Amino acid sequence: MGELPITSKQAQQLEVPNSNQLSPYLEICCLRVSANVSYEDAASDIEYFTGVQVSRSSQQRLVHRQNFELPTLEETIEELSVDGGNIRVRTPDGEVCAWLGYKGISLHHLGTVGTSFQDNQVVIDWVNDQTLASTVTCVGDGHDGIWNIIDQLAPNVQRREVLDWFHLMENLHKVGGSLKRLKKAQALLWKGQVEAAKGLFTDCKGKQAQNFCHYLDKHRQRIINYEYHQAEEICSIGSGSVESAVKQVDRRTKISGAQWKRENVPQVLAHRCAYLNGLLSV
Repeated sequence: MGELPITSKQAQQLEVPNSNQLSPYLEICCLRVSANVSYEDAASDIEYFTGVQVSRSSQQRLVHRQNFELPTLEETIEELSVDGGNIRVRTPDGEVCAWLGYKGISLHHLGTVGTSFQDNQVVIDWVNDQTLASTVTCVGDGHDGIWNIIDQLAPNVQRREVLDWFHLMENLHKVGGSLKRLKKAQALLWKGQVEAAKGLFTDCKGKQAQNFCHYLDKHRQRIINYEYHQAEEICSIGSGSVESAVKQVDRRTKISGAQWKRENVPQVLAHRCAYLNGLLSV
């Protein structure tokens, strides 16, 4: 069975463009399936579900002629977190494939994610065009690229920057040495007492301890009183929301053997985000 065409009359009633053979509902079905599996598997699944053949290449063309815009939200943004992911990009024959980075932003309580590939301004403008609370909490790990983005978010309101607690602890335990000292440092940092925690490592000559002290200095203003903020439910203290979102994006982009043309990556990411944001419906 081939792809089933529709008549001119049916196309007019369904508001289907002249060049299209698929009904709006079948298109959405295709887009929803191919947002989760390869185009080849999507073609197989659609035929099984509907009895209609929509080839692998048709599945791909359908995705690439869509305009997957990031959503404009009615709700006010109060919290967000920023992180990065990697996607495997094709290279010329004979060269090793490249892993290139993309950035993701998760709007915590809204359950919405946006991504950008090699163009951070896409997600920056998306956030700044939304309705923002008077104070927006921005959570991130210790990477400069994350904070460079956060520095451009919510420019006209107060921004509460929070260093991810779990990333902070990961860096603390890289110091090694006395477990008693590490536990004491953790207790002090949980209360946001940076100088007291840093003082525990004053006599340490090891490179890891020195690196950790530099890390504390660098993020001093982002190390909050985690205990108080969590107890009072003022804001999130971790960036798990965006880390989870990146993993959800990667479930499509990193399927076995997946490699993407560089020019197609933004659309592939936008397709997956549209699905995760619940935008693929009739």
